[in-house]
This record gives sequence, C-alpha cells and structure tokens, in this order.
Amino acid sequence: MKYTVSVLVENHAGVLSRISGLFARRGFNIDSLAVGATNDPTISRITIIADGDEHTAQQLEKQLNKLVDTIKVRMLSADELIERELQLIKINAAPAQRSEILTLCDLMGAKVIDLTATSMTIEISDSTEVLQRFHSLIEGYGIKEIVRTGTIAIQKGAVTIR
Repeated sequence: MKYTVSVLVENHAGVLSRISGLFARRGFNIDSLAVGATNDPTISRITIIADGDEHTAQQLEKQLNKLVDTIKVRMLSADELIERELQLIKINAAPAQRSEILTLCDLMGAKVIDLTATSMTIEISDSTEVLQRFHSLIEGYGIKEIVRTGTIAIQKGAVTIR
C-alpha cells in the first residue's frame, strides 16, 4: 500500500540524511521524495511517498516523531490530500505530428516549452493518475526522456499540518 507522509522539520544540514536513513533501516522503499522550505525559512516540509504495510508505516511515524529535528509528522490518506508532480517530457515530434501533440497538450493542461526540428519538450503538472494517462497518450510518439520532481501533497480544506 502507498503511504503519503508529510513531515515538518527544522531546516538544518543532515536532517534529510537522518530521515532517509530511518526509512532504509526499516526496509521501507521511498517512491518519491520532495523537500522545500515553507513560509518560515527555518522550517522545511518533506513529502514522502512510500510503499509498505500498515504496521511498518505506523512504526515509521513513531520513529520520525522521535527525531530531534522533527516538528510534526502527518500521514495523509488519499481522500484527504491534494497531490501534484511536475514533469518535463521530451518526445519525438515530426512536423506532421505537431498539431496532434499540441491538441493533446491543450486537452491535458500541458504546455510545450521547447521545440526543435525533431522533438518537443512538454511541461505538465498534475496528479499521478493524470500524468500516467498523459504518458499513455503520448508514448506512441516516442518518449525520449522524462524528468520528474517528487510528488508534493497538502491536506484538503482549512486544516494545516501545524
């Protein structure tokens, strides 16, 4: 089962290393990891998407709360979060195919950010499901390269992690 963990930590050197080490020691594979400063520059938010069983997830939450630099840990369920990932995708794009690709981009909320005689680079940001659907639509053109950020997530509604 996939788990989304949102962790507020003090913005210090070595914090990410301690957190990723904790996951490694527990045999919990990290599928996605995103780190960024919050509105308070002394605090960073780490969003981790990981796969494992419920018992291991509960143990990780307890262990994360014990780390000195941890301010708050929140396990987010799929129905209470909004998630986004940014991808840059370079595809083959012969001149005859460009109008089809532009139509797909327009329908999916993507935009072309670079164009050469034989390729297009597309930027898209959305949920994992939408990105997978977009990949299935464009893979026939030939994906040359994909660069992905980690997934970021925030809790729906007025509730905050703090």
